[in-house]
This record gives sequence, structure tokens and C-alpha cells, in this order.
Amino acid sequence: MSGPGGNTAPVIIKRKKIIKSDGHHGGAWKVAYADFVTAMMAFFLLMWLLNATTEKQRKGIADYFSPTIPIIRISGGGDDDFSGDSVFSEERLAQNGIGASNLRPTEAQQARGETGLSEDGSDSASDTNTSNGEEIETLMEVEELLLGRAGESLVSQELNRHIRTRVTDEGLIIELFDLEEAQLFAPGTADGTPLLNNLAEMIAAVSQLVNNGIAVEAHTRARPVVLADSPVWGLSAARANAMRSLLQASGLDRQRLRRVTGHADREPTVHNPLAIRNNRLEVILLRTGSTAN
Repeated sequence: MSGPGGNTAPVIIKRKKIIKSDGHHGGAWKVAYADFVTAMMAFFLLMWLLNATTEKQRKGIADYFSPTIPIIRISGGGDDDFSGDSVFSEERLAQNGIGASNLRPTEAQQARGETGLSEDGSDSASDTNTSNGEEIETLMEVEELLLGRAGESLVSQELNRHIRTRVTDEGLIIELFDLEEAQLFAPGTADGTPLLNNLAEMIAAVSQLVNNGIAVEAHTRARPVVLADSPVWGLSAARANAMRSLLQASGLDRQRLRRVTGHADREPTVHNPLAIRNNRLEVILLRTGSTAN
């Protein structure tokens, strides 16, 4: 070892302080952010649905996602939004809209349940379901001929603008409605225009394809001024009766007519009760199980 005056360099020891960082916190923030983005997307989707759907459609959506009921609360099965097929044995419109009973329930159906057999021992439920299915198919074929879905329509393009159809539990509803430039009746009267005459002839001809009973209903738009004696009731009844006369004059058997009713402005088809689109007629080819048939 050298003395104080030697050339040996001193030994210097450096100690490094290592600081451990937290890194990316294990990625937990990414999971939280993803949950936030998903929640926002669901929120905006909900807001869009509330704005883009009707009250009836919203009820259908709510019932579809409800885990406590098998079908929609207000229907026993049908062709509307989310109604689906009936889960009950009776293929009919639900009694009062909340049950699963026939329109004319018997004591056996209500209290003891259906036996499934007719008096001669045949399978009555199967026969009824088969006949109902065949009747619906026949009505849908009539609808296809009217709208030209099968490639050929019985209605001209000019008349087809005034027609909407739908098959319901009651039957095939053929809706005829006013347009701004072409109306079924002279304004404020029950005098049919040539357009209505052509439509009546067409419907009378189409109705010859089936033997179902027929109902005629008339609706009118609301009046802008509230009157003590509103004319809409009498006007709708007169228009329904005028359509009945035109159908009979076009060859429709009067024995097939089951009812002729006027609904005034009580059932608007669009949100604006004053809209001319609410002026309409409905000719219904009734199903066999319908109350009016």
C-alpha cells in the first residue's frame, strides 16, 4: 500500500437509486373506459329508439325484453310488432286483450279447458287450426292480387295509390283513403267521386274470389272548429252507407254484408287529426271466427 504521496487513485463507489414506476396500472382504466363508451352507445341508441318509434312499437319492444311474461300483454298472438304466435291452445283473438279465451267462451273452455275432441270424437282443435290457416292463406292471396306482389295486380297504378291492406285477426282490411289531389268524396259530402266508383267496382270484383262476410267502415278527419253539433258522425255514417250502395250496385251479394259503421274522427290514422289522410274507408273481408261474421 502506497503512502500518502503515492500515485494510487482513490476508489469511488456509486450507489444508484432504482425507482419502480407503477406502469400502466394493470390496464384497469381501459376496462372502465370501454364500459363508459358502451354505456354511451346504449344511451344514444335508446334516445334514437324513443324518437323513431311509436307508442305501440315501444310497448312491443318493452314486452319483448321483459323476462316475466311469455307474450305481449295486450295480445294473445298476432301479426303486429313483437306479438308473435299465440302460446295458448286457442288460436283466437284474446278476450278483452288480456287473456287467452275465445271470443265466445264456453264453460268448458273457461273452467275445465278444452278436451280437444268434438262430439264425434274427431280432433276439433286440429281441424279448426287447419281451417283457420287455409282461410288466412286465401285472404293473403287476395291481398297479393290487389298489391301485385305476385307480379300481376288487379288494380291500376292510379287506383293503387289509394289502397293499403293488412291481414289481422278480424280479416283482410282493404283501406281506401283520400289524397290531396284526389279524394273519394266531394268535400264535406257523401257524394262519391268517379275514383270511388272505380274502387268500389274493383273491390266488388275481388271479393268474388272468396265467400267471407264483409264489413264497411268510414272515418273522417277532425274539424278545426269545435261545434256544438259536429257533422262528422253523420258524415262518416253516410259515407259508409254510400260505399255499401256502390258495392251492391257493382255486383256484391247483399247477404254478405255484416255491418256498416261510421267512426267519425275517433280513430285517426296519422298524428294530425286534421290531415286529409284520415278521410278513409275500410272494407273488411271478415274471417269466419270474427264477431261480426
